[in-house]
Amino acid sequence: MRIVIAEDDPLLREGLALLLRAEALDVVATAADPDGFLKAIDEYEPDVAIVDVRMPPTHTDEGIVAAVEARRRLPGLAVLVLSAYVEQAFATELLSHGSARLGYLLKERVGRVQEFLAALHRVADGGTAIDPEVVAQLLTRSRPDNRLDRLSPRERDVLALMAEGLGNAAIAERLVVTDGAVHKHIRNIFAKLDLAPTDKTDRRVAAVLQYLESGHRR
Repeated sequence: MRIVIAEDDPLLREGLALLLRAEALDVVATAADPDGFLKAIDEYEPDVAIVDVRMPPTHTDEGIVAAVEARRRLPGLAVLVLSAYVEQAFATELLSHGSARLGYLLKERVGRVQEFLAALHRVADGGTAIDPEVVAQLLTRSRPDNRLDRLSPRERDVLALMAEGLGNAAIAERLVVTDGAVHKHIRNIFAKLDLAPTDKTDRRVAAVLQYLESGHRR
């Protein structure tokens, strides 16, 4: 796994590089600003980019803009975005371009090394990893009149774990239920969110996007 890190805090940037190299992962470049990050993407063509949301010069959304541009330049690039705070608008902006190989974590998650590494590998393997705290806050901010209100408490639990990027087996393990029960809950979620099967739409992704966007529009 070839990795580029874009983080303007030198302590966190070098700490991440040391952590990943200790796990035998190949950190091919680090950058302190969007321009340096995109230059590294062009030069090294990495498998994964770890990107801070807020970067110079304005420390607003430069990291998100750079991440979207990096995926345009290098289709299939896995991107794990780090943020100091829950900023659900940025999560939904990233996911609107497709959820495969994308992650959005709070920086505090880096200190929980195994959780961070699990999210990194899930994104690199083609999955999605959304921080549980982001998911929890979106759940409380959902509009009272949207379709999510049709879901039972257990179905909302399942959808929240889907939004974190967990597969059916992992959801079953987390909730201590059978795989069959999870499959049934997901079928009910699709039905209640009016997500009919089509060749053009991944219903799992569509359900997660409804979940995230409901919090974004609150």
